[in-house]
This record gives sequence, structure tokens and C-alpha cells, in this order.
Amino acid sequence: MARPRVKELTQRELEVMHAFWRRGETTVAKVRDDLAQAGRDLAYTTVATLTNILQQKGFLGQTSAERPFRYRPRRTFEEVSRSLLSDVLDRVFRGSREELLLRLIEQKKLSARERAVLEQILREQKP
Repeated sequence: MARPRVKELTQRELEVMHAFWRRGETTVAKVRDDLAQAGRDLAYTTVATLTNILQQKGFLGQTSAERPFRYRPRRTFEEVSRSLLSDVLDRVFRGSREELLLRLIEQKKLSARERAVLEQILREQKP
């Protein structure tokens, strides 16, 4: 029996989406070149297959009917990252934002800039 299509992104799909988010509307060839320059040298057919999967999942939209086909993100980085983070929060931390924050801060000491940004966010959250 075939596995049902996953709605979330795999690691490779996320890499491709980052290239589309950086470029906006573009072709598979340009995304493949961007990935290769970043040290991720995938075959053109692999990137084309991933692009097709992302289109089927609703993350990309085809914007041209003539070759080379052009695609653009249909979901923003903000939408996707929010959804992925929400999933991690629910599945891993059982909805506890406090636990998530503790794990993040334990991973690496906050820089002065990160601390200032966090303090600003907390000041803005006060009732």
C-alpha cells in the first residue's frame, strides 16, 4: 500500500523552499544552481521532482505555461515556520512554551543582541 502524502515539509523540500523564498518567482534550474552554490549539489531531476511535490502540496505555484516553467512560493516563510514551530511545540513539548524556551536557552548562551531582542519582546507583551 502506498504511503499517503505528507502535508509538512521534508528536510530536502525545506531546502528547496528556502531557495524559492530567497528568489521569489524563479525556475528549477536557478534553484538548483543556488543549492549547488550553498554546497548542496542535487541533480536537476531531483530538484524538479521536489518542486513538483511542493506544488502538489500547495507550497509552490506554477506561474508560466511555457518552458522553462517558473514557480513562486504560495506560502510565506512566516506561515511555514509558524506552522512547523507549532507542530514541534504540540508534539515535542505538549504545548508548553516554557519548556520550549528553556530548551532553546539551554542550547547556547544568548548573545547580547539576542538578549536585548528578547527583553524588548517581553516588554511589549506586558498587559
